[in-house]
Amino acid sequence: QVQLVESGGGLVQAGGSLRLSCAASGLRFSSYNMGWFRQAPGKEREFVAAIRWTGISTYYADSVKGRFTISRDNAKNTVYLQMNSLKFEDTAVYYCAADRGAWGHTRRTDYDYWGQGTQVTVSS
Repeated sequence: QVQLVESGGGLVQAGGSLRLSCAASGLRFSSYNMGWFRQAPGKEREFVAAIRWTGISTYYADSVKGRFTISRDNAKNTVYLQMNSLKFEDTAVYYCAADRGAWGHTRRTDYDYWGQGTQVTVSS
């Protein structure tokens, strides 16, 4: 049974930082591209960042480029999202997802497995 478990969310002031983690089990983690998505109240779930199974290639949404960094540790079956210079509009539930398909997917429907999400709240 595949499980993705996010952690590290919380309340932070604007301009602050958080580091999210997503621990994976039940799948060959090193074979999957991994992504982070987020969903704010009343909005669609949107792509944030992705990292290729090798860990070499990454891709970001324009809204977070230069502020967020995605990374992975295949030995620990974990993907991370370092979030700096947080803004009020970054407030959302953040989800990690696993994609066994081709690199470069940004659509929610391209991802095969999902975590339950972790809440990030940025106060202005």
